[in-house]
Amino acid sequence: MSSVGRGTREIRIHEGGELRVFYVATLPEAVYVLHVFEKKSRKTSAHDLALGRQRYQSMMKERRMP
Repeated sequence: MSSVGRGTREIRIHEGGELRVFYVATLPEAVYVLHVFEKKSRKTSAHDLALGRQRYQSMMKERRMP
């Protein structure tokens, strides 16, 4: 999911519907879960992508702060 942020991956869960998880596991201190949502169409919505991007940027900004 490079469209969300560098190192972001997606888990697809097929259990009672289609669930998605955007996460980053390439950083040494933690696994960051950015967004979890139910996917209702073939294409990931612009809202879900934007929310993932926003949370990625916020997480990266927090990591830079002392």
